[in-house]
Amino acid sequence: MSAETVHIRTFEWDDWDAVVGLWGAVGSSVLPQAEIEGTRRRTPELFLVAETGSGVVAGAALGTYDGRRGFILRLAVDPAQRRRGIARHLVAELEGRLRALGCPRINLFVLPDNAAGLRFWQSLGYLPVPDVVHTKPL
Repeated sequence: MSAETVHIRTFEWDDWDAVVGLWGAVGSSVLPQAEIEGTRRRTPELFLVAETGSGVVAGAALGTYDGRRGFILRLAVDPAQRRRGIARHLVAELEGRLRALGCPRINLFVLPDNAAGLRFWQSLGYLPVPDVVHTKPL
């Protein structure tokens, strides 16, 4: 990363407003706090933020682990902070933490019209699989 140093650390509730703003800046929907609380009860170490030396949250990654597979649910970097390696560093830290939990494989979803996202994940070794995803809201 160039210019200002970025530190990857575990999310704290004081980061909530900054992460919500970040998700909005990249066009992601905001996950409900109750959903985040549930995820953090199980694996709090898998919600990460990238913080600049001046204390600005420049990126966030949310992962989870069900004991069989890890999932990267969200990855966002402030558009003004992109092209500095922040996303790669967040993913590397998340992968390391999942590996430490004994996770053998990580899955994630990328929308098919997100060409930049598909290229990014493939550059990190994540390969598309022909699975059919089914979902049902409860």
